[in-house]
Amino acid sequence: MVRVGIVGGTGYTGAELLRILACHPEASLAVITSRTDAGMPVAEMFPHLRGRVDLTFSPPDTPALSECDLVFFATPNGTAMEAVPGLLTRGVRVIDLAADFRLKDPDLWQTWYGLPHACPELLEEAVYGLPELHREAIRAARLVANPGCYPTAVTLGFKPLLAEGVIDPGWLIADVKSGVSGAGRKATTGLLMAEVGESFKAYSVMGHRHAPEIEQNLSTYAEAPLRLTFVPHLLPMIRGIEATLYARLQRRDVELDELYRRHYANEPFVDPMPGGSHPDTRSVRGANLCRLTAVSPRNSDVVIVQSVIDNLVKGAAGQAVQNMNLMFGLEERLGLDALALLP
Repeated sequence: MVRVGIVGGTGYTGAELLRILACHPEASLAVITSRTDAGMPVAEMFPHLRGRVDLTFSPPDTPALSECDLVFFATPNGTAMEAVPGLLTRGVRVIDLAADFRLKDPDLWQTWYGLPHACPELLEEAVYGLPELHREAIRAARLVANPGCYPTAVTLGFKPLLAEGVIDPGWLIADVKSGVSGAGRKATTGLLMAEVGESFKAYSVMGHRHAPEIEQNLSTYAEAPLRLTFVPHLLPMIRGIEATLYARLQRRDVELDELYRRHYANEPFVDPMPGGSHPDTRSVRGANLCRLTAVSPRNSDVVIVQSVIDNLVKGAAGQAVQNMNLMFGLEERLGLDALALLP
């Protein structure tokens, strides 16, 4: 049994971790922290966990974290890097669901996140926690950087094409849409229902902090300099990411359906659909799954990939539990077999 702690258990990602781990047969929830809600029963804040989680929120500095086998950080960017070195010294393994350890270059991290990195010496050691890229390294890792939601959908969509040299890495476009839960659980005017309902907009068009993360992932598979245009959009829905990806073909001798089926044949949480399909976000709502398809329209040199995930599951908490399973030698699907919710 893996003794688990969660730092920052009151946001949407923390709540999703609790939902998944409460049903996980090999995880024992030991401690959940919250700076502002210490002392409150977890089930009082999250009634859907009544009868399943009998814990109260603890202060973030509780010594109980050092007694865990694994600690998840579901905290704002810049929080985990202050506490992780001490936990690693005590033999505790860590999965950070924020961005503190995703980028390898500390200067690049400071450019995008606005503060110096507190432990740059750990950036090289941290394993980027996308199992479809780094499964074996994750198994042995002390510290895993759980990927961002946008990078998960985009990386899984483009990777087979770049790895096979099918597309021009210098011309990639990611047009990606997300539900409002991706912005976190906070009282912000721009996220109110009256503000986002019946509306649709792009944001961070001049540059989004997930762009360097995506570029870092994809450049591994690019045989030439990679140039990516990434534009995120906000949709008036709660969960889900839909990524429509565009690239120019360099080879026309490839059957795209077969390429994706072969590339993801042994991946339990990636579902390549036949060309001509249109995967929708509700088909993965609540599931730790990426569904995608790739087509090249008739008389075109462009390939179009459609990739969908639940931003809180495969884009965050579910992927974190997938990483936990790998780190502790558990079956990778354990606790993650839930089907998508419909409607």
